[in-house]
Amino acid sequence: MIELDALCNIVKPLENIGATLVTITPQQGAFSKRLIEERNLNFDMLSDTDNDYAEKLGLKFALPPKIIEIYSANAIDIPGANGNDSWTLPVPGRLVVDQQGIVRSTSFDPDYTHRPEPEATVEVVEGLLNRPLTA
Repeated sequence: MIELDALCNIVKPLENIGATLVTITPQQGAFSKRLIEERNLNFDMLSDTDNDYAEKLGLKFALPPKIIEIYSANAIDIPGANGNDSWTLPVPGRLVVDQQGIVRSTSFDPDYTHRPEPEATVEVVEGLLNRPLTA
């Protein structure tokens, strides 16, 4: 949740340079909508049903049994949020996609504690705007 709150801080800087922040989550749309309202998030959350897109990118992973046990004991219901019986998540990361749909930058790390700083995303976009964006 801290990550989502931090992302709110870069929406305006991105908009000021003509970019849009969108997140992708395996959570059901209703769950994401509630999260957006409760946390007053100012960006869209797209739903990747069953982590299909993450799987196509090679970024879907199954939680180990020990983590499932810990999550279950703490009422963290991944299958409930995702609307299936799977204890899977996407590797956290960032994709920067240009207006032609070309991926210009990626950053993924299986260690969920290593995430790109939100401000680094703004810097990546600014860097792309300062050079020709040819395919």
